[in-house]
Amino acid sequence: MPFLLVDLQAQSSDTLQIRTVIDELFDAMRANDSTGVHDLFIPEAQMSTIMVDQSGETVKRTNPYGRFVTAMGTPHESTYDEQIWSYDIQIDGPMAYAWTEYTFYLGIQMLHCGVNMFELIKTSEGWRISSVVDTRRKTGCQSNPEYDIHNLLNSWHRAAAEADEDVFFGLMAEDGIYIGTDATERWTRDEMLELMLPYFQRETAWDFTPLERNVVFNDDKDLAWFDELLDTWMGTCRSSGVMIATQDGWRIQHYHLSIAVPNDKVDGYLDLIGLERKK
Repeated sequence: MPFLLVDLQAQSSDTLQIRTVIDELFDAMRANDSTGVHDLFIPEAQMSTIMVDQSGETVKRTNPYGRFVTAMGTPHESTYDEQIWSYDIQIDGPMAYAWTEYTFYLGIQMLHCGVNMFELIKTSEGWRISSVVDTRRKTGCQSNPEYDIHNLLNSWHRAAAEADEDVFFGLMAEDGIYIGTDATERWTRDEMLELMLPYFQRETAWDFTPLERNVVFNDDKDLAWFDELLDTWMGTCRSSGVMIATQDGWRIQHYHLSIAVPNDKVDGYLDLIGLERKK
């Protein structure tokens, strides 16, 4: 029994290390870090995809991992974001296989999903990937609605920081509403587009950084409410909003931005805008 206990503890440690290697791979992909990707593979590694081609034939396409590393290091506008939903790891001494279900996003757009099969070997530097075989399909893809909403809102804020009006206004519903910090600022999406277009002709329209966010759903998961804290040029702001699920994905139906004034600063705020505290 003691020998079995030691073996199980060692296997558990290896399982954790293998999962960490896989997680680090996809973190490096999201960060566009080709060096980080390169260091997780052995030099002779291969990458293959098994898929159905346009003629309906099942084919296997194999490339050296160096081409994948080069692609990760090539600048691209949208983030390569592969979300892993499950891990099934089998180990025998210095050899391991990991079966992972995934969905692949380009920015906020879901491109395909499938399964990765990782082959790993244990080297003097730790576990390294020796091959990856994946399948790809566009139907029956698993998704996490909360992840999708966080991803969309982060992309929405980033679009304003990069003055990308196509993405920013494209992520709002056609009849979406934006309420700003001024009492006069209540705009439909198209009204806001017309008014804010000069800001989007600069390098940055505005730059809001999310600090924290809460998301809740209705029972059918086709309607969501969120609130978030933002770091802005106005200081800390609080926003809230409503998201709706459409055929094109989640869209912002209603967004309300407000400046967060600490309670002990309210008297100074009232003085600043020329009001007296009501009795």
